[in-house]
Amino acid sequence: MGLKKYVATRVATMFGVLMVTLLLTIILVGSNMDTILKQGISFQVRSEITENQDIAKSFSSVEEFEAFIDDQIKQRMKLLGLEEPWHSPQRIGFTMYKILTLDFGHATFLTSDSGSSDVREIILEKLPRTILLFTTATIIISVIGIFLGAISSNRAGSAIDRITSSFAIISSSFPVWWIGMLMIFLFSFAYQIFPARATPSIAPSEPGYILALLYHMTLPLITIVMIGFGSWAYLVRNFMVGIMQEDFIMAKRTMGINQKKIIYRHALKNAAPPIITILALSLSGSLGGAIITEAVFDWPGMGRLYFEAITVMDLPVIIGATYILTVFFLISIFIADLLYGYFDPRVKTSR
Repeated sequence: MGLKKYVATRVATMFGVLMVTLLLTIILVGSNMDTILKQGISFQVRSEITENQDIAKSFSSVEEFEAFIDDQIKQRMKLLGLEEPWHSPQRIGFTMYKILTLDFGHATFLTSDSGSSDVREIILEKLPRTILLFTTATIIISVIGIFLGAISSNRAGSAIDRITSSFAIISSSFPVWWIGMLMIFLFSFAYQIFPARATPSIAPSEPGYILALLYHMTLPLITIVMIGFGSWAYLVRNFMVGIMQEDFIMAKRTMGINQKKIIYRHALKNAAPPIITILALSLSGSLGGAIITEAVFDWPGMGRLYFEAITVMDLPVIIGATYILTVFFLISIFIADLLYGYFDPRVKTSR
């Protein structure tokens, strides 16, 4: 199978998965999604009419004006087919189209920093902050983990191998929220190096907001890296320890090739496919943020948005955020498949 055909097949498969996910979401939320759409249409029509001052002035009373708005809302809903039951094919198709075009309606309770209730604007405001924090943390964790894991695999049973394995077990055993609280107590209250809240006190529109955000990000970033790199090192170590015993590695050693070159150019490349897969899944998962981590540090990202939306049952925000993260997850899987084929010749041959 050629590369173009493979890419086209994978894109079609991913799109099919996305459609099935959307369909299941609509079926599960059912009438709730129907309410969201109707509220969104009502909000849109009312905004369009109230913004036009000429229309508002043409009515002699508030009752007439409200009656006109209600009539326009009913006409718009009839035009869009919203009078049909939510489980009809026409309604399901319309709902899927609205979600595909990132039209999630308006949040019931939550708003963006600028005061907008548009779910798309809320998500686009929170998503870059989560990408900044968790993608940066994932990259740092993977670099440190790969480096330590490669060293540990070459020295299986040594002191550094035992320390790495022990640290991985210890760091994975403690709850994230507990470590986060300790870090806040130590560096925010005891030594007062970093702020306790990761949300900057200045408005996003002010010039120094980016620097303030990076400064407030430091403590949660250190916490996430400290908890995560041990597990990464342990995974890489286990992936590579078997490869280091392979015949081709032994042959390269007998040829006098530099040990570092053997580890990082030959052994690590053979261990790359599973590492790439885990890295892609980690990056896509990090885009959703960590609800507990962001709630503890009060980081203004997707994790805290999920926490707030679930707390008040703001369904439009939950559906919109889930859809965006599903798309990112599918894209990351697609990229991982391409990289897997690049590093693993057997996958290339099977195509």
